[in-house]
Amino acid sequence: MTNPIRPTDNEARALAQSLMVNARFAALGVVTDDGTPLVTRIAFGLCPQGRPVSLVSSLSMHTRALQANPACSLLVGEPGDKGDPLTHPRLSLICRASFVRHGEDGYSELAAHYLRDHPKSKLYIGFSDFAFAQLNVIEGHLNGGFGKAFHLTAEDLGQS
Repeated sequence: MTNPIRPTDNEARALAQSLMVNARFAALGVVTDDGTPLVTRIAFGLCPQGRPVSLVSSLSMHTRALQANPACSLLVGEPGDKGDPLTHPRLSLICRASFVRHGEDGYSELAAHYLRDHPKSKLYIGFSDFAFAQLNVIEGHLNGGFGKAFHLTAEDLGQS
């Protein structure tokens, strides 16, 4: 069997970066403290440096899981209005989470930037249980549609 992963090219890099720029939510995969996988939907954005970020509550199960085990994955890209959903591009990211909490360096800048794309979060961005989860990309896997699979490095995704 031939390798289904194509050599990464500029078109794949551009598509993957576009999926990240245009995403406003993502599926987040974490591992709970008992080793059970959990997937949930989160708000998704990019910080001023272009890295994935989400505003999360410490009351949520996925945040507690990330605090205990920062290894996680994200899925961005939504099916179009027509056709088979599996033919539409999507990007899986393997990440490690870190947190920026109220009062910490960079929080105010991150909050102002985040509010531009997520204005409704102004209702809870000031709550003490909310913090930013910065999702540091290790690698990515792009499915650009049927037969268009690519492995991407953090550098391919503009994450260096």
